[in-house]
Amino acid sequence: MDKERISGMHIYYYFVCKRKLWYFTHQLDMETENEDVRIGKFLDETTYQKWDKHIMIDGVINIDYIAEHKMLHEIKKSRKIEEAGEWQIKYYLYYLRKRGVTGLTGRIDYPLLKQGKNIVLTQEDEAQLEIICDDIVRITESQCVPPMESRKICKKCAYYEFCFI
Repeated sequence: MDKERISGMHIYYYFVCKRKLWYFTHQLDMETENEDVRIGKFLDETTYQKWDKHIMIDGVINIDYIAEHKMLHEIKKSRKIEEAGEWQIKYYLYYLRKRGVTGLTGRIDYPLLKQGKNIVLTQEDEAQLEIICDDIVRITESQCVPPMESRKICKKCAYYEFCFI
């Protein structure tokens, strides 16, 4: 995988589960039938409708929407995997900054909770994202699935059967 083709989903899955990231990049898509994924898609389709949504940039990153004051938004169902969503937004900011777009901020919106969280990209985050992107390339180019890590979120994962059955 080319580092320049890393998407927000790659970053998100990197923090959720390395196995899920590997399955995703090897076209093993189990999420279309997953109830939690369907709820997330429904939220995405029915909230924040006044904004132009799904802004695809370079065929690589897909930002949920951009609001006034140059703020990128990502819509999430819950805070259960908040770290992954934070890094996804940071990656979008990083990706755009590398292409000369500055002055942006980010926000994760939780419409079911009627809450949100502002996200800022620091220089330390940029250095960490370089390491993360290298690791994503290593994981996705591996011939072997990463080792399983049993976590609370596994039971609701679309890939549960691949790991536990």
